[in-house]
Amino acid sequence: MAPVAIVLLHSVCGLTADVRAAAERLRAAGHEVVTPDLFDGRTASSVEEGMRMREEEGSPDRDELLRRAVAATAPHSDKGLVYAGFSLGGSIAQTLALADEKARALVLFSGTSDIPESAAVDGLPVQLHVGDPDAFEPHDWLTAWYLRMQRAGADVEVHRYPGAAHLYTHAELQDYDEEAAERTWRTALGFLDTL
Repeated sequence: MAPVAIVLLHSVCGLTADVRAAAERLRAAGHEVVTPDLFDGRTASSVEEGMRMREEEGSPDRDELLRRAVAATAPHSDKGLVYAGFSLGGSIAQTLALADEKARALVLFSGTSDIPESAAVDGLPVQLHVGDPDAFEPHDWLTAWYLRMQRAGADVEVHRYPGAAHLYTHAELQDYDEEAAERTWRTALGFLDTL
C-alpha cells in the first residue's frame, strides 16, 4: 500500500471532533490528510442545527464554500488527491474531483451532488457509503447518480448500510451507528489500499 494525499471535507456540522477523528484514522493508516475548515471554526451538534447555521445571514453559500475548498486544496493538487467528504462535504468533494484531471479517487460519506452532462473522468475510482434509508440521499436519486457517474467514466461502488441514519459515522451525533461506521471504515481503508 502506498500512502495517498486526501482532502477530507466536513459536513454541515463543520470541522467537528468527529471529522478530526476520521482524519486521524486515515493518518494512522499512513495517509496524508488535509481537513479544510470551510465554516471558519463554527460547528453544530446536529444536522438540523448545522442547516440553520448555514441559512443564517452572512453564512457562506455553496459557491463560497467551493471557492474556500479550492483555495485549501490548491497547494496539494500536484499530488493527485483523493477527495473525500461527509454529506455537504461529499457533494463539494465530488465537484472538485470531477474538475481535477489528476484526482486519484473520490470517497463519499453520506453525500453526493448533481453530475454535469459534460463530466468526463477516465476510470476514476469512486466509493459511496450511505445509510439506508437516508432522507438526504433517497434511492431514486442514488440510482440516477450512479448511472450518471458511470456514464461520466467513473468506476463506482455504492455501499448501503441498512438502518443507518444520515451521518452514522459521527460518534458525537444522534445518527451514530457504531457497527455501520466500523464496516464503513474497514471498506474505505481497504479501497484506499488499492490506489
